[in-house]
Amino acid sequence: MTDLLKTALHARHVELGAKMVPFAGYDMPVQYPMGVLKEHLHTREKAGLFDVSHMGQVFLVPKNKKFATAAKALEKLVPADIQSLEPGQQRYSQFLNEDGGILDDLMISRLAMEGYEHVLYLVVNAGCKITDYDHLEKHMPKGVEVQVKDDTLSLIALQGPRAAAVLGTLAPAVHDLVFMTHTDLELKGELETPVWAHVSRSGYTGEDGYEISVKHEDVGRLVDELLSYDDVEAIGLGARDSLRLEAGLCLYGHDIDTSVSPIEAGLFWSVQKHRRSADAGYFGAARVASDLADKTTKRLVGIKPEGRAPAREHTEVQDLDGNTIGEITSGGFGPTAGGPVAMGYVARKFTKAGTDVQLIVRGKARPAKITKLPFAPHNYYRGA
Repeated sequence: MTDLLKTALHARHVELGAKMVPFAGYDMPVQYPMGVLKEHLHTREKAGLFDVSHMGQVFLVPKNKKFATAAKALEKLVPADIQSLEPGQQRYSQFLNEDGGILDDLMISRLAMEGYEHVLYLVVNAGCKITDYDHLEKHMPKGVEVQVKDDTLSLIALQGPRAAAVLGTLAPAVHDLVFMTHTDLELKGELETPVWAHVSRSGYTGEDGYEISVKHEDVGRLVDELLSYDDVEAIGLGARDSLRLEAGLCLYGHDIDTSVSPIEAGLFWSVQKHRRSADAGYFGAARVASDLADKTTKRLVGIKPEGRAPAREHTEVQDLDGNTIGEITSGGFGPTAGGPVAMGYVARKFTKAGTDVQLIVRGKARPAKITKLPFAPHNYYRGA
């Protein structure tokens, strides 16, 4: 068995009493003594601190220092419009294969630091990052360097309605960021020496908050400082999953993979209008255009089981006549929603909110309804 990798915060997780589990090749905290339910609610009500250092951080650096060179190269691999990114802007997209299936989903940022505005910064999923890096190396032209920084950079996320107030004591400028923007600055507060950080106002919980990239040697004392605030608690992967599920956010390997396109996954909003044609010039463009036009394909929907028992991944979804129409891809208990919630794919004709369906659990049919996503409202900060 291959030894599990450890993030720079591993010892702190153990000290905090975390239950550690294997995840994407890493030994990661699934929960702390507070427990998943309380961790989930604390993030919704105050601020949760997550170690997401297992995710991949990589820079695309054009040797001619022209942003268009890197942007055009990346646009061959993703359906998003990259060339229009301004310094300090961030965009969500997906790596697609030639058939339009999703290889991974990722965050793409154009750096705003003076002298580095030509550089793209990507954050990719832990379980896909090695193949993502190979994909980038294979398809980036010689004039664009792929710089993987997993050996030097950690990544943490501070999420929840108190996140801005807490992080703002370390750097007031973070209040000026709006959802999907970022900056590079010093975090100071009560720290003896400042921590240089890349801070983006984003996250994967549905709440306002930040993702913070810092050097391995700085992340421990930054985490210690953040956890010294009464409003902040360490949060594990268990609550991270229930938070993103309530927010209707896809998890790679469950709700999205190479078998589905961004359109089927309800991610059409991440494909800008002028990138929706079959001749847009990226891998899978023909599939994206076809799925936009073809109303018979499956779609990802929210599903609300009746009763209290959750419906798990791979649960069969049937129409009321007993015909199989789809399958659940993520399911569990939604603490904020106050009951079981799920996402899954159903045939296009059954996607209307309010449609009655049935779920086959342990051989028995249980009633459920198709519902709009998200199950808990998004609270992203888009400006005063």
